[in-house]
Amino acid sequence: MIENKIMSLPEAQIWRKNLAAEEKELSFTNGCFDIMHAGHANYLQRASEQGDFLVVGVNSDESLRKLKGPTRPIVQERYRAEMLAALACVDAVVIFNTDNSCSLIEALRPNIYVKGGDYTLDTINQDEADLIRKYRIDARFLSFVEGLSTSKIVEKIIEDFKAGLK
Repeated sequence: MIENKIMSLPEAQIWRKNLAAEEKELSFTNGCFDIMHAGHANYLQRASEQGDFLVVGVNSDESLRKLKGPTRPIVQERYRAEMLAALACVDAVVIFNTDNSCSLIEALRPNIYVKGGDYTLDTINQDEADLIRKYRIDARFLSFVEGLSTSKIVEKIIEDFKAGLK
């Protein structure tokens, strides 16, 4: 079941075409999801409620490294994709290897684009914003659980580790 949710882009395009034929709304979000936490689960559940189906674009190891630095990812792309696919609220996962999700937006043409509330249409990747405008995709920005982020979790682990050495 989990394996069926992890799709190549061509597989996702066929899936999307079938959804469109059934007049189903597709919600789309993307991110690194490097260490899954309650903030991710909460956000993804609410993202799934925006449409009939939710596809999640997940950054490849290479693209995540470019975004977050040489010490990341902590969890390899395949395992991050499996964690996302294991969530009941996620219908499909596509790994992408670029700095932004334009290729996925262009190929899948979701009805709804979802991002966390720390973003706006002016602060997301502007190439993505241009596609959202071009295809008249409904952009929705959801509030997030304050204080929960992978970076903060990693910082706490390091602080606790250092404190334990004293």
